[in-house]
Amino acid sequence: MFLPRLCALAFAALLPLSSPARADDVSTLSYDARLGGYAYAFDVKFFPLSSQGQSLEMAYIHLPGEAGKPVVTLLHGKNFNADYWASTARHLQKLGYGVLIPDQIGFGKSSKPVHYQYSFPALARHTRALLAALGIERSIVVGHSMGGMLASRFALMYPQAVQRLVLVNPIGLENYLKYVEHKDTDFFYGIERKQTAESIAKYQRDNYYDGQWNTRYAALTRFMIGQTQGPDRDQVAWVNALTYDMIFTQPVVTEFGDLSVPVSLIIGTRDRTGPGRNWMRPGVDYELGRYDRLGRAAAALIPGAALFELPGLGHMPHIENFEAFSKVFDQAIGATGVQ
Repeated sequence: MFLPRLCALAFAALLPLSSPARADDVSTLSYDARLGGYAYAFDVKFFPLSSQGQSLEMAYIHLPGEAGKPVVTLLHGKNFNADYWASTARHLQKLGYGVLIPDQIGFGKSSKPVHYQYSFPALARHTRALLAALGIERSIVVGHSMGGMLASRFALMYPQAVQRLVLVNPIGLENYLKYVEHKDTDFFYGIERKQTAESIAKYQRDNYYDGQWNTRYAALTRFMIGQTQGPDRDQVAWVNALTYDMIFTQPVVTEFGDLSVPVSLIIGTRDRTGPGRNWMRPGVDYELGRYDRLGRAAAALIPGAALFELPGLGHMPHIENFEAFSKVFDQAIGATGVQ
């Protein structure tokens, strides 16, 4: 079993860094668990915290805005890190907003404890502690994909800290265990250990971009490929496996009616992301991931929710077509008038 060895590697950022690979060559990519040597578009700082008896570090980007302008907190999805919000952050800065982009514990450049109970409430507490440490009392909270589940939990736990909640193609618009079989961490670890550069790119190409591919899309896979090929591949695979459980066992859609802050949903209607689609429960006749229907259903559950649909776009509207995304995003955050 690899876990004892992983404990010794918990902070493997001290290991020698690999040389950057050519943009068209991923075969030599190699990153450790904390993404040492992998550059983000903005400077990264680290917030120390204690959780579950462990001393951890939460990586984050903080870009101050103009006086009187809100701070927008951007929460990443499961297969991503803070850096994929770079274009959104630059756009927000041009509008005068402050921007905060954390890497959650278990993701990106943050600590990746292997003996840890990952949960949305725990990640929400970490995020709230970071906001408080930076003196941010209220924020516009934006969550994409898994980050949408976290953002929803954050708003349910800390409504006083949320000026607006914006969900961008969030997963969790369905209560997955109603339809799929529960799988344990060993199951997901087996999947993660089999990941290759080809399988990572294929999953994102097929599920996020409707079979299309370009250098911008490919760039977002490089950190995952590097970790799959890196010195801490076992640790990263195990942590990735641990973080699946909260997606399936900690639904937020069942509490959408309790949200008490202004909510906007931005939905690329081509999206068909459906966690657990490959292990449906016997006898269940239900199609997961129909975002052309899910956005409207979720908006109907959330008091006063505003729905912005983007036909022709999928799970990654802020990457796939930023111009189209930014127009509705500005409305959703209140930059062009309260909705």
